[in-house]
Amino acid sequence: MWCNLRDGRRDVEFAGHVKAYLDFLKGQGKIERWSLERRKFGFGPRDLGEFHIIVSTNDLAQLDAAFSTVATRSGEVERLHAPVYSMVTDFVAALYRDFPDPERASTAP
Repeated sequence: MWCNLRDGRRDVEFAGHVKAYLDFLKGQGKIERWSLERRKFGFGPRDLGEFHIIVSTNDLAQLDAAFSTVATRSGEVERLHAPVYSMVTDFVAALYRDFPDPERASTAP
């Protein structure tokens, strides 16, 4: 995921909210790991935003379980998600996977 902060939002506060939210999901076994990165010296495509959040799961089943939890938009998960979402603008998301897949036959020696 990539995003920018809304005007007047504080970067360190944002990082703390992201940590609380994603550590909660990790503690629930919904994700394996995550990281928050910030574009340095303005290097990188502007369309992708200043902040980059990487969330990793073991497989699509775990990712689907994470989405099911987050989609409830209730309880503790929403209490932790709301401060993150309220601070961002220009949100962009993508889904990537390791390549080549372990199941794929390789023609390389």
